[in-house]
Amino acid sequence: MSGLEGLGLLGLFLGTFLAATIFPFSSDALYLAVLAATGNPAGCLAAGTAGNWLGSVLTYWIGWAGRWEWIEKWLKVKPETLQKQKAMIDRYGIWLALLCWVPVAGDVIAIALGFYRTRPVWTAILMLIGKFVRFLAWNLIYGLF
Repeated sequence: MSGLEGLGLLGLFLGTFLAATIFPFSSDALYLAVLAATGNPAGCLAAGTAGNWLGSVLTYWIGWAGRWEWIEKWLKVKPETLQKQKAMIDRYGIWLALLCWVPVAGDVIAIALGFYRTRPVWTAILMLIGKFVRFLAWNLIYGLF
């Protein structure tokens, strides 16, 4: 994350994108740093939401490309674990996409939604809503909107 806040809105976009993929760092901390530095709540909301959403969409498509055999072999995930995860996806479906903003768990949800092939357009729309609401909440907490 170091240095991204110095790039302003571009750094926010890049950082929130990366945080929604496989890079483990807090997009919230970056968001607040750029928000404080720029004082631009609308720009931060747009850049943060777009970057984080596109990162989750990429993670979704990575999941879509996944195969049971790969996950069992390379990630050492047991078939029973995959069955439990599938049951959760079957139960809640695309609505889980609203939770893709949750740190760490959100990335797993995005991969699972892709892996179990939920409807791409609606999944992406719900991801976008969740990401937007999350960053809007930071703006409201920070007192800039």
